[in-house]
Amino acid sequence: MTDDLTVLVAARDEAARIARTVSALRAAFPGGEVIVADDGSRDGTAAAAEAAGAVVLRLRARGKGQALSAAERAAPPGRLLLCDADVEGDLRPLAAVGADLAVARFAAIEGGGFGIAKCAARMLVRARSGFRAGEPLSGQRALSRRAREVCFPLAPGFGCEVRMTVDAVRAGLDVREVELDLRHRPTGRDLGGFVHRGRQLAEAVVALGPLAVNFRGVRLPIVGWTLALRRDPAVVAVAAIGLADDLWSGPERGFRQHLASVRTTGVLKLVGIPAVGLLATRRASGALLVGLAANALNQLDTRPGRALKAYLAAATLVGAPRRLAVLLLPYDLREMAMLGDAGSNALGALLGLKSVGRLTGRGRWIAIAGLAALTILGERRSLGALIERTPGLSAVDSLGRSAA
Repeated sequence: MTDDLTVLVAARDEAARIARTVSALRAAFPGGEVIVADDGSRDGTAAAAEAAGAVVLRLRARGKGQALSAAERAAPPGRLLLCDADVEGDLRPLAAVGADLAVARFAAIEGGGFGIAKCAARMLVRARSGFRAGEPLSGQRALSRRAREVCFPLAPGFGCEVRMTVDAVRAGLDVREVELDLRHRPTGRDLGGFVHRGRQLAEAVVALGPLAVNFRGVRLPIVGWTLALRRDPAVVAVAAIGLADDLWSGPERGFRQHLASVRTTGVLKLVGIPAVGLLATRRASGALLVGLAANALNQLDTRPGRALKAYLAAATLVGAPRRLAVLLLPYDLREMAMLGDAGSNALGALLGLKSVGRLTGRGRWIAIAGLAALTILGERRSLGALIERTPGLSAVDSLGRSAA
């Protein structure tokens, strides 16, 4: 029964092969739709897939995980079959396995390197889930409706498969591997092959780290914890508190909801961040500046690049370090990574800490009053919507941001 099955294929620069792949998939699954996510191809991949009968999504180059996630959002309800653009062979047995997540294991291995990336991926999957994966990087996967709900949106890049396995196992789903007679374009032991496998491994490591879903429904790695590399104990502590909120926060939003629920990570931030500021500065004004500045940056972190731009502007005034923020800004703007609460809170706290040393006593209290007013405004209205409606601010806010 394949009437409820949709086939998703992520492809980039596969004009020479995609038509054959789509035709084979349509013949094998006549009752299902084939959706090709063209991940920024520079050749005729999209046109060839369309001519072969696929539904084609023309996307900017974002990587395999984001391409497949976009295809999943466009797919009708039901089961999914994921397939690489260069695979040859019969995938019907994979769809018929009956597991929540069925992963194809190639009966014969062609080409490849020394197995370092695959072995490392196996160890990572086992460390995070306890599952012994034979083919942790296989892109041929069949997902039940439940597995689709659990695993999507996928982790970005080539790390999407390892994170998918971990998410499915940790959710208690039935995960199985099945050996099939499949073939695909082999990667050799040349520079291109080693670069590809190195990228696979690097993106698998990132995918198994902390992730969050942004406003567009894209699942991205949280990179704000890197601010802890500054080795400033106060910034490290605030980043850790923010990371706890990234990983374990509930549906509560705003001070009122958090205070009503009492035991939330939001309350931890409300108490913990000013406490860090008090210990670091030994001043009540320091505690307030650190807490309010951390919350202000967090309130602004609702669109790519917004919080980092605000930080860089304020950092110029108070003498806060800017190098790491400048490095992170392109990735944030392009939706390749996100600050998360770990990053936005740590950056705000850093502004607060620098303000204590830069501002006079009166200046600190003026800054506190301004930040408090901004916090109250953010509780009542959307700061993001206000920025987007204000000429000048709107132009700066959207500068460098990728289009949808």
